[in-house]
Amino acid sequence: MPQVLTVSAWIDRYRDLPLLDVRTPAEYTQGHIPHAINFPLFSNEERAEVGTIYKQEGPQEALLRGLELVGPRMAQMVRKAQQLVPRRRVVVHCWRGGQRSGSVAWLLERAGFETYTLKGGYKAWRNYVLEGFHQMERPIVLLGGRTGSGKTAVLHELARLGAQVIDLEGLAHHKGSAFGGLGQAPQPTTEQFENDLFEQWRQIDPARPVWIESESRAIGRVCIPEGLWEQMRRAPYVRLLVPFPLRVSRLVAEYGQFSPDALIAAFRKIQKRLGGQWLQAAIEAIEAGKLDQAAAIALRYYDKTYDYFLEKHPPPTLVELPVDSGDVVEAARALLHFKWPLETTAR
Repeated sequence: MPQVLTVSAWIDRYRDLPLLDVRTPAEYTQGHIPHAINFPLFSNEERAEVGTIYKQEGPQEALLRGLELVGPRMAQMVRKAQQLVPRRRVVVHCWRGGQRSGSVAWLLERAGFETYTLKGGYKAWRNYVLEGFHQMERPIVLLGGRTGSGKTAVLHELARLGAQVIDLEGLAHHKGSAFGGLGQAPQPTTEQFENDLFEQWRQIDPARPVWIESESRAIGRVCIPEGLWEQMRRAPYVRLLVPFPLRVSRLVAEYGQFSPDALIAAFRKIQKRLGGQWLQAAIEAIEAGKLDQAAAIALRYYDKTYDYFLEKHPPPTLVELPVDSGDVVEAARALLHFKWPLETTAR
């Protein structure tokens, strides 16, 4: 019989084993355990059909229809598993650790595999993730600053220098503003964002600070999980102070590669708060190729938004770091020389 592993036992002792997710492709796309391989027992349409039979005719008829669908391709599934898992040791899971994972694990065991199933399946993993953000406290330091301060670049430099970093915007495939989706891959679901984020979160050394860029809770269409958001709200905050002209130049360098139509469409997303006059001025500047003027208009809006948010949600500790040169390497090196913990507020 296949052995049953809890999520914590799998993470602690069997994490190096290949993980086969036997749910449908649609379920897998909605959210999956990082590094899991989709190995569907049913297609999306087949699962819908079996589910309908279960509701209308009962579990016995649903089981028989499932066998009719899967039976002819059992040999093909074994061959595919042999290609995917040449070492013949594998963990299998479905939604709740029920019939689908049990069936596939049984089949692979008969084919000579050493098989394990995940107790509670993907649902148990999701509970573990959401509880983990509450239970796993980490010494967060938020890195903030007005738009164009180079926060993400500084974060990446901190990582290069050996600091612990979590890049929320990188995981979200979005930079958080109306312009944040430009040039990015499609965003994951919030569920998958949480899964990918937790994969990094659980590996953070709690004895060392972890740098995270200050964000609104929503990053594009995904949201920071509540447990992490609560910890971020309690974290010390380092604010980069970069001169306005340098921030304008950074925005032009970052977004100037995109088409005028894409930039104008992004400006239209903030039309209501920007105001019709400023929107028109931004459009005219873009069409005239004066991207510095358009960037300056965007910054005036985002600076007000940033200042208002910081005023309404003041961090318990605020340290300001002037970066007059705008140099991200200089900023990162200065941050690494801060003394921890940050116990006083400096403004």
